[in-house]
Amino acid sequence: MTQRLLVPGLLLACLITIFTACLLGSTPLPADRVLAAFFGGADIGDRLVVWQIRLPRALAAFFTGAALGISGAALQGLLRNPLAEPGVLGVSASASLFATFSLYYGLAALSPWVLPISAIAGALAATALIALAAIRTRSIVTLILIGVGLSSFSGAAMSLLMNLAPNPFSLSDMINWMLGSVANRSFEEIGLAAPFLIAGAGILLASRRGLSALTLGEEAATGVGLNLSNQRILTVLGAGLATGGSVALAGAIGFVGIVAPHIIRPFVKHDPARSLIPSALLAGLILMIADIAIRILPTSNELKLGVVAALIGAPAFVWIAVQRRVLNG
Repeated sequence: MTQRLLVPGLLLACLITIFTACLLGSTPLPADRVLAAFFGGADIGDRLVVWQIRLPRALAAFFTGAALGISGAALQGLLRNPLAEPGVLGVSASASLFATFSLYYGLAALSPWVLPISAIAGALAATALIALAAIRTRSIVTLILIGVGLSSFSGAAMSLLMNLAPNPFSLSDMINWMLGSVANRSFEEIGLAAPFLIAGAGILLASRRGLSALTLGEEAATGVGLNLSNQRILTVLGAGLATGGSVALAGAIGFVGIVAPHIIRPFVKHDPARSLIPSALLAGLILMIADIAIRILPTSNELKLGVVAALIGAPAFVWIAVQRRVLNG
C-alpha cells in the first residue's frame, strides 16, 4: 500500500509546494489572489509576480532537483553504490567549466542563451567522453576514476579562470553562477533546458530494467540476458543529458542527487528501477522547499540555492557514508 501511494503522495506534495512558492516571497500574496492570477482574473501586477517571477522559479527548482534525483538513483543502481551521484562522472564539473569559460571571455553578455548553451555543451562533451570509455572498458572502477579525473581537471580549470579574472565583475559573475541559483529564471530558460532534461530522463526510464538486473551482480545480470556495455552507455548518456540540463538551468547544485535516492530506497525494497521516479519527485520537492526558505529568510543578501543544498546535503552524505560503513562491518 505504501509503495502504491508513494508516487501520488510525492506528486501531490510537489503541486502543493509549487502553489506555496507562488504565495511566499518578499511580499506574500493571499491564496485567492494567486488563484486569480493563475486563471487570468487578477490585476496585472499579481499576474506578473506569479507568472514571470515565482512560478518559473519554482518550476526551475523542481526540474533541476528532478534531473539530479533521477540521475543519482540511476547511477547508484549502475555502480551499486549509494554514494554515487551525478558529479561522480564529472558531468556537472564539465558543464560548470564551459559556463565559467563563457563568463570569463564575456560571451555570456552577447545573449542570455550563451550561458545555458555553454553548460549543455560541457555536459555533452563529458558525456561523450564517459560513453566512449564505457564502450572500451568493462570496469566500473575505471569509469569512476575517469569521472573523478575529469571533475578534478574541470575544478582546477575553473579555479584558474577565477584566478585570472580580468575584473571583479567577471569574478563575481563566475562565483555567483557556480554557487547555484534559480533566481530570475524564465520560462524561456526552462524551455531551453527541457529537451535535455526530458531526453535524459527518458533514456534512464527506458533502460531502468537493467538496473534491477544489476542488483544480482554483473555476472548474474549477464546470465539473464543483460548487455552490460549497453546498460552503462545508456545510463551514462541519460544521466549526462539530465545533469547538463540541470546545470544549464540552475548552475552547480550538489548532494541532492545522493540524498533523495537514499531516502526513497527503503520504500521501493531497494529496487533501483522503481526508485527513479520517486527520487526525481523527492529531489525536486527538496530543492523547491530549500528555495522557498531562501526567499523568506531575513538575510541582507539572498543565499544561493547551491549553498543551502550543500549545507543540508553534506551532513546527510556523511551520515550515509557512516551508516554504510557500519552495515559493512
